[in-house]
Amino acid sequence: MNNAETTNVWASRVARIDPIGHAFLRYGLVVAIGWIAGMKGTEYEAKGIQPLIQHSPLLSWGYSIWTVHHFTMIIGALELVIAALIAIRHWFPKASAMGSVGSVFMFLTTLSFILTTPGWEPSLGGFPALSGEVGEFLIKDLVLLGAALWTLTDSLKAAYDLPREA
Repeated sequence: MNNAETTNVWASRVARIDPIGHAFLRYGLVVAIGWIAGMKGTEYEAKGIQPLIQHSPLLSWGYSIWTVHHFTMIIGALELVIAALIAIRHWFPKASAMGSVGSVFMFLTTLSFILTTPGWEPSLGGFPALSGEVGEFLIKDLVLLGAALWTLTDSLKAAYDLPREA
């Protein structure tokens, strides 16, 4: 087999893997957001995220209006809507793009907890250490933010008939 044939074989294999990777990225994000949203209906989760929310300048106002459990359920309902919107890209790409925008803001908000939640132990140079419940819990949101940005661009490309490869 010459170099051109080998390249074509590899290109064909990569082309078969690409849509599988995209499906796992999109629907893995949907499952992750949906699962996290479903947990928001439990007292365990409401109490678990309470310290994060009460110290957040972006979300702490919610506790002055609703109980901890009710506000957590509202957040969960919004997350379920976001997950559903991301999931419907095949039929409604513009709506899916809106869900992706919502997830981008959701992950930026949760990542802000790294800076606002008390109890951090500074590491070398004073930067917050990832050890402890909060850091280990939140660091995954960097990857999920990347997935949300990808689903946003993928949905916009589909909505406006833009080329897939840029």
